[in-house]
Amino acid sequence: MANRFILNETSYHGAGAIREIVPEVTSRGLKKALIVTDADLVRFQVVKKVTDLLDAAHLPYEIYDSVKANPSVAVVKAGVATFQKAGADYMIAIGGGSPQDTAKGIGIIINNPEFSDVVSLEGVAPTKHRSVPVIAVATTAGTAAETTINYVITDEEKRRKFVCVDPHDIPVVAVVDPDMMSSMPKGLTAATGMDALTHAIEGYTTLAAWELADTLNLKAIELIARSLAKAVENDPAARSDMALGQYVTGMAFSNVGLGVVHGMAHPLSAFYDTPHGVANAVLLPYVMEFNKDYTGEKFREIARAMGVSGVDQMSQEEYRDAAVKAVRELSKAVNIPQTLREIGVKEADLPALADAAMADVCTGGNPRPCTHELVLEVYKAAF
Repeated sequence: MANRFILNETSYHGAGAIREIVPEVTSRGLKKALIVTDADLVRFQVVKKVTDLLDAAHLPYEIYDSVKANPSVAVVKAGVATFQKAGADYMIAIGGGSPQDTAKGIGIIINNPEFSDVVSLEGVAPTKHRSVPVIAVATTAGTAAETTINYVITDEEKRRKFVCVDPHDIPVVAVVDPDMMSSMPKGLTAATGMDALTHAIEGYTTLAAWELADTLNLKAIELIARSLAKAVENDPAARSDMALGQYVTGMAFSNVGLGVVHGMAHPLSAFYDTPHGVANAVLLPYVMEFNKDYTGEKFREIARAMGVSGVDQMSQEEYRDAAVKAVRELSKAVNIPQTLREIGVKEADLPALADAAMADVCTGGNPRPCTHELVLEVYKAAF
């Protein structure tokens, strides 16, 4: 069986990379942008860094800034209507996972209107046409949504999040500029960074993992482990490392999948509107403990990439425990909550959360087979 790898047509990296947006727009003959973002990024003038470039080049645009964390079906539908009313022919998505996911949903529906209900895009939808062009500008170092073929939407009516996997949705251009991330507060930097670490560890241990993805994910773990704590303190070099690390694992996990950390985290966002990065960060060490006996020698390499010394002299049990400990210590160092109770999860909801986790598409990629009872036990341990 062939292993498929899908990547952006073009990506730009490094300080000042946003200056490449105008040449990309003009060379592609694009006419009018819908900028998809959230109100905070407009208010704090992060979006202005891009619109100033468009204004100087006399490139027209309109702004859709109604995106919320954990974007809903209604937000995507409103974005579709806004795109059509604006007469836009492409999008610039500015933000973390929520604006990027919203833009993906909008872009797919514009060119595949038979999916206008949004919910029919769940799973691997049989779309026929590529999304309208999206230039994805990352403002967080975590989701890597700018380079993935996945997006997640909240069905508020049914109180659940659903994952869409579609090669037609990948942005044509990704812009990963650490200067666009410099205004992230400490808590968001920590949570999104741990989200990226979760992507790398789950992508490395998922059932579909293979050598090309493994190489990328291990490098991402190394970059994140050495840089996250410094990035929280807004060190410029660490910001650059985090920007690269989260993108590198995005290239990988987009093509091989994830596991039950994400399967369990998605319901937390649907039930409590928990930020996705926080949900993953809390759950990651507990799921690693759950999975460790089903990962062969991979936890040795995770421990090595996390900076643990002497792993080649350790027994299998020792290096597996060392990998979990290293992740937990990094989580504590950047002030991530350590239990579900701390982030407002209700013990009475745990069985329903387990039901939702078992229905999540990410759970099927977990290295250890999952049942409702086993997932519930992990939730209980994390509670």
